[in-house]
Amino acid sequence: MLIARLIADPATLSASLDAASVALEREGMRLAMAQMLDFCGGVLELSLPEGESEALRAVLDEHFRPSDLIVAEADFRIPNLFVSDMDSTMIQAECIDELADFAGIKHQIAVITERAMQGELDFENALRERVMLLRDLSEGAIFECLDTRIDPMPGARVLVETLKSKGCRTVLVTGGFHQFADPVAELLGFERVVGNRLAVEGGVLTGGLVGGITDSGVKKAVLLEEMAELGAEAVSLATGDGANDIPMLEAATYGIAYHAKPKARAAANGWIDRGDLTAILSLLGIPENEWVS
Repeated sequence: MLIARLIADPATLSASLDAASVALEREGMRLAMAQMLDFCGGVLELSLPEGESEALRAVLDEHFRPSDLIVAEADFRIPNLFVSDMDSTMIQAECIDELADFAGIKHQIAVITERAMQGELDFENALRERVMLLRDLSEGAIFECLDTRIDPMPGARVLVETLKSKGCRTVLVTGGFHQFADPVAELLGFERVVGNRLAVEGGVLTGGLVGGITDSGVKKAVLLEEMAELGAEAVSLATGDGANDIPMLEAATYGIAYHAKPKARAAANGWIDRGDLTAILSLLGIPENEWVS
């Protein structure tokens, strides 16, 4: 069984559904049911008795783009665990790029960041290269950057607090830095933070890192570790936007790519391309009157 939930342009929804139904039949996938969820306005749910998830996503993407979508192979459940990336997912910036602006090298570092997010560079080497370029920058730049450059992504706190109200454990795991992630986690309501830490001596950045590297493998490992604590029947949700998030997105029950790079989007079983983070709540079937603002 395959179940898809999506949010798309209501003005073209009917025509898109007709075209998608024909395309699915052509792929050997029969649409058994299509209905709007009366408890979550604007969400269309499709059920198919058989088929391939990847093929279904491709057809729906072609006919409903841009959409917010998630595909599952069993009835939807509220997740027991939520693990999320931070930069460009929970906040509207790449912290290292903004910090680089204070050193006057934002463009130089942003180019490396973009290539790493696209999966074109090894994450650890790219991270160490960028951090070294920040050597001798004042620690005060971190605090100023936090105050003036770092804003939550729309819907971030509502998503986190609503999931927590449903008994979901929340973890922020980032290839960025604790100096940013800890206050962001406190602001948004995350219960655990995993990330890298910039080395600081005498009030300036040394150009190094303290401890091990939080990379794509660590992100996946954190999700699996948390799931092991919750038990075999637990359901997980992960969100991210870059290549570094792919193993975590693939390991989650519901992996949702948020306005993501192509490789991350292709690896996920859902995406948010139209709305903000609260679209995830709608796709999970949580009515707006139950959201925690």
